[in-house]
Amino acid sequence: MAQRYVRVQNQEGQIYYGLLQLSLNVQVLDAPPWLQGQPTDLILEPEEYQILAPCAPSKIVAVGKNYADHAAEMGTPVPSEPLLFLKPPTSIIASETEIKYPVLSQRVDYEGELALIIGDRTSECTPEEAQTKIWGYTIANDVTARDLQKKDGQWTRAKGFDTFCPLGPWIVRELNPGARLQTFLNDNVNPVQSSCIDQMVFAPDFLVSYISQVMTLMPGDVVLTGTPEGVGALQLGDRVRVEIEGIGRLENIVVSR
Repeated sequence: MAQRYVRVQNQEGQIYYGLLQLSLNVQVLDAPPWLQGQPTDLILEPEEYQILAPCAPSKIVAVGKNYADHAAEMGTPVPSEPLLFLKPPTSIIASETEIKYPVLSQRVDYEGELALIIGDRTSECTPEEAQTKIWGYTIANDVTARDLQKKDGQWTRAKGFDTFCPLGPWIVRELNPGARLQTFLNDNVNPVQSSCIDQMVFAPDFLVSYISQVMTLMPGDVVLTGTPEGVGALQLGDRVRVEIEGIGRLENIVVSR
């Protein structure tokens, strides 16, 4: 199994980065792993910590309509170049925590996605250089107030509510380029989304290079790479689970705000 890098909080409220072991103990690192954090002698046992979202980025840069089948289901053409938007860091929540349904919306959708974690300051890099800037991979759910997205035209409000970016549960360093992404609702055994990540219109290294021509990416920043077809509405009480082969599963329940 690939090493799983986590961010946890102990019972005293201290936050650490660490390595999750098969025993579910966490070996604490002395710094974020992309800043060359090294293992320490501190070991946290399962009852001594809570898993948080695996990073605390300065920004989340997301990409819209990056799967042709999703663009088609939205009734729009595939963009000729990446369509970028931002989600605020305050939208991030951990796996096994609650997505809060905003009172301002009547239609909130799930969007399972692969997330990239940036490991180094990145500005105006080539796609070849970008590959070395992607430190690792995790899972995201780009929760979207679909009615507000259509109403507003631009996407800040629809994408930016608190709890609208479940992220985690951990980061892995390597991923099969053809790994399958699937989203499940409740106890249904059939996924509502199922696609291989190599079906993206613009590949991860191209996306990071493209974004870096616009804004500097900092260590720990997150890039959301788009969702495949099959997006749909969430209801109060729903449990939504996004799985990516080689990473794991991100699961959250929907509650009223």
